[in-house]
Parts: sequence; structure tokens; C-alpha cells
Amino acid sequence: MTMRNSLLTVLGSVMLLGATLPAHSESVLRIGLGADPDMLDPHLARTYYGRFVFASLCDRLVDVDEHLKVVPGLAKDWAWSDDGKTLTMNLREGVTFHDGEKFDAAAAKYNLDRALTLKGSLRKSEISSIESVEVTSPTQIVLHLKTPDAALLMQLTDRAGAMMAPEAAKKPDFAAHPVCSGPYKFDSRVSQDRIVLTRFDNYWNKDAYHFDKIIYLPIPDASVRLANLRAGDLDLTEGIAASDVKTVEADSKLALAKVTGLGYQGITFNINNGKVPANDPFKDARVREAFSQAIDRDALNQVVFEGLYTPANQAFSPVSPYHVNLPVPPRDVDKAKALLKAAGVTTPLTVNLLVPNNPTSQQVGQVLQAMVAEAGFTLNLQMTEFATLLDRQQSGDYQLSFSGWSGRPDPDGSIFGFINSKGTLNDGRYSNAQVDEWLTQARQSTDQAARQPLYEKVVKQLQTDMPIAYLYFEPRIFGLNKSVQGFKPYPDGIVRLAGLTLAK
Repeated sequence: MTMRNSLLTVLGSVMLLGATLPAHSESVLRIGLGADPDMLDPHLARTYYGRFVFASLCDRLVDVDEHLKVVPGLAKDWAWSDDGKTLTMNLREGVTFHDGEKFDAAAAKYNLDRALTLKGSLRKSEISSIESVEVTSPTQIVLHLKTPDAALLMQLTDRAGAMMAPEAAKKPDFAAHPVCSGPYKFDSRVSQDRIVLTRFDNYWNKDAYHFDKIIYLPIPDASVRLANLRAGDLDLTEGIAASDVKTVEADSKLALAKVTGLGYQGITFNINNGKVPANDPFKDARVREAFSQAIDRDALNQVVFEGLYTPANQAFSPVSPYHVNLPVPPRDVDKAKALLKAAGVTTPLTVNLLVPNNPTSQQVGQVLQAMVAEAGFTLNLQMTEFATLLDRQQSGDYQLSFSGWSGRPDPDGSIFGFINSKGTLNDGRYSNAQVDEWLTQARQSTDQAARQPLYEKVVKQLQTDMPIAYLYFEPRIFGLNKSVQGFKPYPDGIVRLAGLTLAK
């Protein structure tokens, strides 16, 4: 055999061996969500489910840890002035957005200014204390406030503090092609089916993230999500139904993770948003209170949630230091009837309630339907996709809406936007000047002892004003394949991917 033939034989063997070697397998994490997120623009978005995607897609100026303490994000450190009206933030160097644009102080200023001025921005009321943002160096910004704002830093841990690539954010189709600076970048989206993110190789902290691809799969039915998890088609899912907890615990391939949440679920009354008829009975607070009095929250918890949820009469979860120790009143059908009579309402009163189109929400709606009927309400359930429900709620195209909030560590984030007369999430257009004043005073103090009595006054006033009939607080219950390692449930319910791996 010649030297040339020998070389070809060896090369042929190497090529054949190479052909039999497995290609590098792509590491993928599949996460089940209870509904399809709305638009992927942090300043315009409002769904809880969108926050899962933003947590991987968009770094914030600051973040929270599992104990809900503020920790550095794109801001390395920060300092307040003595009067509480100036916040100086020092930014990380060497950070780039997914499109290669540089993150610096000018980019941070652009994002905060956009949150305050963009038409339709839902972040305006969250950071409305900001008077101006000053760039003092390429790596430092100074936030000048109109008044002290104890809640501001915590607001910046969420969508108000999300950093988007300025040039991309100027485009009208940004929500369809979002560009941020997080550990994963946007790849594709199929409405009601999936959102796909891929690893951002130039991420400043890329060693903490171990997946090549993240796929978010919206599956409204909790039992279907669990079936997908058990079949191996999901690796992790939020929103395990209370009735499925024992099933997960009994499955040797699965693990359960749960934590007391910050969020609530309730009924929002449309008082004055959109084309509300002048004679709509729910303009009268007595009618709203009557509807609430007709609900047995303990029974609702037992029937739908097997006693795992906590009945509510306020926005502040029992895990919050601002939770007001005010007993949830028992159901009182006679009082409900008396309130309707005093308001001059002829019964039965037909009422329309928007309800998300998932089995659990439908079950809640049906229980409410039976309860309030005894007080004289005929409740029609209008089942709709969750993002559509929020759109209708925001535009005022509803009478009552069954919706909630995932909660925030600072109490301001769970109530101001919904109750203040100028709040961007105040979809019922409730207005009470005294409540506005209490909320504003609470915002401006950093002293918990001074803030607590103000929030207590608000909570007590809302028992009769009843712009929202709070129903229950939700625990955050996750199911995961045991191969998922390093998962920590956070009280805000958002899945963080840092340190998460799949065991082989």
C-alpha cells in the first residue's frame, strides 16, 4: 500500500468515526405558563405571565433575592441623599444589548424617560416621583425626585427598571421583536403557543446560565399543564392547582416547590371607565359592598382550592409587614339584601363578569354565581382569553372583571396603581381624594412605623368604598421534573434561571 493510500484509509476511518459521534445536544428548558403573555414591551405590558419572560429577557437596574431584598442588577450600587430626593446609581461597565448596542448611563436615562412619557405606559404612576434623570458620567445616573419615594427602588426591580436597547425601542414594532440585555435574547413567538429565547453569548454574567434555549409554553388548563409535565413535555410549570398537589407529591419523577405569595385575586368593579351608563348600579358603593357581602370566602377556598389559599379583604398578603390585621367578614346575605334595598336596586339584578378562560377561574366564577344569586344578583360569566380580558378591563369594556395582581414586596406596588385616582392600573376609575392623600403620604415616607397606619386607613376605607372585592391570596406552587436542579421559589412567583441546570 502506498503512503497516499494509507493516508486516505486513515482519513476515511476518522471521517467514518466522526459521522457516528453524536452532535452537541442543545440544552433546552421548557416552562409551562397559565396564559399567553401580552405584548413583550416592559412599559406597556401588564400580565403576570409576561414577567416570567422579562426576567430572562431584560435585565433590570436592580433585582430582588429570594428574601425580597433589593440586590444589584445593572446598577452595581446606589446611594440616597439625606433628604430622600436624589438617588445616585453606579452602572456596570462592559454590558451590551442583544443587538450590540452599548448599555451606559445614556441608555438608562432613555429607558426611564420612555417609561414616564411613552403613550400608554403602565409604568408612569409607578415611577411618577421622578422629576428628571441626569447623566453625570457614562456609568452614573442621578434620579432627581419631586418628593421622597420609599417605593421607587423596589419598582425598579420590575418592568419600570427593565433596560431595552434604545435604538430598537424607538421602532414601532418593538413588542414583536424585543431587544434587551438579559441572559437570553428573543428568538420567536407563536401567539397562544410558545415564546422562544436563546442564549446571549455576550451576557455579562453568562456563566450563571446553563441552557441554550428557553421555551415558554402557555397552557391555560392546570390539569393539562400537569399532564405535560408528567409526560416529560415540560420541565417546569407554575400554577399547580391545589387539587393536583397530592398528585405531584406522589409522582416519583416530580418535585413540588411552593412559597406563600404576595399576590391576590379579586373582582374589579367598573365605576367610571369607558362608556359606563349613568344609571349603572355599581356606581353606588353600597351595591359593590352588597356583592362582596354575598361571597363566602372561606367556602370558596375550601370548594375550589382545598383550603390551601387564604381568604382576603385587602391587597397586602399575610407575608407582607404591611398586612392589616382586619378579619375577613363572614358572608352576610341579609346585609347584602339590605344594602341593595337602600340603594334602590330592584332584584334580581343582572351582572356581567369577565372571567379568564381556564377551568380554575371558571370554577371560581360558578361558585360566585351560586353565592351572589341568594342576595339577588344574576351573574353572567363572560369567559375570555386572559390578555383580552385585560385589554377590555383597561379600555373600560366591562362591568365586573375577575382578575388580580401578583403582588410586590413594597406595599405601594400592590395598591397605588390600582386605587389612586391617577393610577395607570386603576381600571375601575375609582376616586377618593382622601385615599389619594394617604397613599401619597405613605409613598413619601421611608419609616415603616409611619407608613403602616396610613395603609391601615386605606384598607379600612376600601371596605365600604369597595372598588375591588378582594377574594383570596394565592400561594405560588410549582411542579418540576426532578432532573431540574437549583430551583428556588420566590414569593413574587417569578422563575429565575440563574444557577438552574438539568441533571443528565
